[in-house]
Amino acid sequence: MVTANTNSTRSKLRLRASISLDGYTAGPQQSKNNPLGLGGMRLHQWAFELAAMRAMLGLGDGGIINDSTPIIEQHFANVGASIMGRNMFGPVRGDWDTDTPWDGWWGDNPPFHHPVFVLTQHARAPLNMEGGTTFYFVTDGIESALHQARQAAAGKDISIAGGAQTAQQFLRAGLVDEMTLSLVPVLLGSGERLFVNQGDDLHGLKLVQTIATPEVVHLKFAKP
Repeated sequence: MVTANTNSTRSKLRLRASISLDGYTAGPQQSKNNPLGLGGMRLHQWAFELAAMRAMLGLGDGGIINDSTPIIEQHFANVGASIMGRNMFGPVRGDWDTDTPWDGWWGDNPPFHHPVFVLTQHARAPLNMEGGTTFYFVTDGIESALHQARQAAAGKDISIAGGAQTAQQFLRAGLVDEMTLSLVPVLLGSGERLFVNQGDDLHGLKLVQTIATPEVVHLKFAKP
């Protein structure tokens, strides 16, 4: 069984999420045409304006550099594998469609460039994409996904790529080593909340850094 990280030299499990003032990480009515839900893009506008984000997503030159730049640079640095939920991978539910398979939101060359482990109840063969990204579909829970991700990461860190329900499971299990919340001054009213059924503590995470900008406030938490 995988347990919480207690060795500072061991790869870390990291979570970064943009979150609204009323606690949502995605808006309501998520769909194939609106994967972030109604109003959800407002949570990420600060990031997509950055040169660092544009470079990581392969969007070419341009963008700005400001106090949020280190947050994005740190988010992508030293990551050897990612974990995400099936809802983050795509809008398809139930058994996979073998005639017209869903291969993710990101096109032929996803921006991960490392192994990605997708939590699901429906088995599927690994999906090899361009640029070094391979999606592996894990049917036996978060601990198995984390174990496989650690092996694939080969000493580098693991990123929780979303969505909210996946992040909740790892938080409840006390497995998250670092968490950065980017608090955006907007209200979504409804949607996907991050802190649901989490109890009344942060499962060993302590606030270690605050970066305030006019567009967003970044709160970084880590285990001592």
